[in-house]
Amino acid sequence: MENALKRLIENKLLDWKNSTRRKPLILRGARQIGKTWSIKEFGDRYYKNTVTVDFEKERDLHSFFEKSLDPLMITQSIEIIKRTTIEPGRTLLFFDEIQSCPRAITALRYFYEEMKEIHVIAAGSLLEFALSEISFPVGRVQFLNMYPMTFTEYLMATENETALEIVESEPKELPEQIHDALLNELRTYFLVGGMPESIKVFLESSSMTNSFDVHKELISTFQDDFSKYAPYADKHCLNDVFKNVARTIGSQIKYTHLSDSFSSPTIKKAFETLLNAKIIRKIPSVSNIDPPFQLNISLKKFKALLLDIGLWQQLTGMSNYLELVQADLSNIYRGALAEQFVGQELVCANDGEVCYWARDKRGSNAEVDYLVTVDGEPYPIEIKSGKAGSLKSI
Repeated sequence: MENALKRLIENKLLDWKNSTRRKPLILRGARQIGKTWSIKEFGDRYYKNTVTVDFEKERDLHSFFEKSLDPLMITQSIEIIKRTTIEPGRTLLFFDEIQSCPRAITALRYFYEEMKEIHVIAAGSLLEFALSEISFPVGRVQFLNMYPMTFTEYLMATENETALEIVESEPKELPEQIHDALLNELRTYFLVGGMPESIKVFLESSSMTNSFDVHKELISTFQDDFSKYAPYADKHCLNDVFKNVARTIGSQIKYTHLSDSFSSPTIKKAFETLLNAKIIRKIPSVSNIDPPFQLNISLKKFKALLLDIGLWQQLTGMSNYLELVQADLSNIYRGALAEQFVGQELVCANDGEVCYWARDKRGSNAEVDYLVTVDGEPYPIEIKSGKAGSLKSI
């Protein structure tokens, strides 16, 4: 069933492989979103062989990088240990869990400067922490961001070609029967979420309960990681912020609402640490809708999204199929479910370039849920909760 989990990032990896300006590539993203699997699958499909160095499992290989940053010496050492050949253009050299060996990150610069012909991809979780502690090879590497599986990728995994074709085509009015069938697929995705293991387990077992068990395991994995963040934030505060961000989807963040047990500066540190770990994402506000939005971002007003809608429903106690069978998906949990879904889809589609509009006036609560740019033009997106209400802000 793993072969069904085709990821759209493969197209971007192929562009990188064929680029005349190719540099060593660092794939960024949270834990457990399929980085390692995607790179190995890409290597198997488009290269003669893939040589993988897992810096977390193969700590003895760190010594290669401690002794020298010469890419020729490094590749020769890897060839000897791995009993293989690294051929320019025909071998993919994959550095996995590279955050465990900061010297290897620095070495990427020399692969670019001295051995451009070698195709190198690196991946890892908690990369932002490692990057902050080394002399980073700016301009010598490329970055690619990876996210959980989108609704489109879920439909690809379920091999629902009809639904996939409709979702990828131009918007049009659909017969009620087809629309209802699509909504049923969407409800299932809301529950299963976009974490690859959750989708894989669901496809293999057809059990929603098994998928929920994966969510619980993933949440425990993230929480176990909090002890690794000790130099940056208090692990108990991290746990509070992790759970409470899930409960504030769609609302402006106030640090004091994310924990009752810690001060605002401590909560802010925890929030920023989870941002660096890619577990949550900040959605900044702007008061001026003229692109580029980055010039108009407010430092005081912002919202947040969780990494994945499946994890969100687990953290908020929404893993209740009976409640999610409701016809009006947008009205569940004050519309937060719809806002989380739309938000994470936009983050993936726009590679993180998503914000929202809020009137810059004291006491005003007028806002538009999301703003994105398409071909340089601003597009406001309002997530309407329920059948009642109006869109005064927009």
